[in-house]
Amino acid sequence: MGWLFGNKTSMVRPEDALPGRATAIYTPSGHEVLDAPPYVTDGLEIADFGLGCFWGAERKFWQTPGVVSTAVGYQGGYTPNPTYEEVCSGLTGHAEVVRVVYDPAKVSYEELLRVFWEAHDPTQGMRQGNDAGTQYRSAIYFHTPTQEKSAIASRDAYQRVLTTSGYGQITTQIAPALDFYFAEEYHQQYLYRNKNGYCGIGGTGVACPVGLTSGEA
Repeated sequence: MGWLFGNKTSMVRPEDALPGRATAIYTPSGHEVLDAPPYVTDGLEIADFGLGCFWGAERKFWQTPGVVSTAVGYQGGYTPNPTYEEVCSGLTGHAEVVRVVYDPAKVSYEELLRVFWEAHDPTQGMRQGNDAGTQYRSAIYFHTPTQEKSAIASRDAYQRVLTTSGYGQITTQIAPALDFYFAEEYHQQYLYRNKNGYCGIGGTGVACPVGLTSGEA
């Protein structure tokens, strides 16, 4: 089993990715903390973020006011309906991702971006802290042109303050949101079910500036 959990820090080529399967490995029906399904209904929107191990990342977002529901899954790769072990092998191309369902009347996408940037170190490439591998990369998967614009503006604004604080270049992938595959049930709201569970994410301590979309710093 050791090959499954090696530190795979180079993206697999599409032709070398695992074949996966045609059916979903899990479809959640509710949220242990927020008591809501992870699907969009009228008036709600979706945001997808990868910031390292998705156990701790999900908790950051379900604690954010205005977030209606969250779920963890796999995105940005090639293998359909992958398992956790397959993703950890580095042979699917996926990142561990949090899907955030939020009420834009209560929390803006820009505020979610602030939570994202401050919750991890986006300069570490294919790792986050001690967790190394392509599945731990920093990523924003946008659903609309407006989200894309805000993500790029926020990255540029945060880069300026990170540079001033001595950090290197942001390596965050910003790409269109394609297929999102829900992770297995035991991963959903993991740190709520396991109070002393592992959380591998940690921020830089550098505050993300306000006025993200306008380029203010």
